[in-house]
Amino acid sequence: MLIGEYYHNIDVKGRVIIPAKFRENLGDSFVASKDSDNCINIYSKTEWEAFSAELSSKRGAIAKALKRKIFSEAAECELDVQGRALLPATLREHAELKKEVVIIGVNTHVEIWDKDKWAEFANDEKFNSEELAKMMEELGM
Repeated sequence: MLIGEYYHNIDVKGRVIIPAKFRENLGDSFVASKDSDNCINIYSKTEWEAFSAELSSKRGAIAKALKRKIFSEAAECELDVQGRALLPATLREHAELKKEVVIIGVNTHVEIWDKDKWAEFANDEKFNSEELAKMMEELGM
């Protein structure tokens, strides 16, 4: 399970330290992809293969377009001996990553956010305690 929130910096070469707690689950190489919320998704090889198999099983024009978009924009990343991963420039640009980033666990995957964008998302009024309780109730939890 991938949980927690960690603050790190991206170096001038585009590398970021992946927290040790996440490295345990992600392994030495993983897949990075764009997310619709302007962050970067990080999947272990196992999670990516499960996602890929599900998407690959879909047929039709929508599935074809999704496959092209998702797979062409994903990248395999490897950790160096210091636990850093080089994030491709296209993914960094998509997420508008500057120097400071927040790396969060989202149960089955990790997300990398620009620090300011994450603060904006996390502090959104729709995520106050009362609203979260309503959301959980709507989901039957």
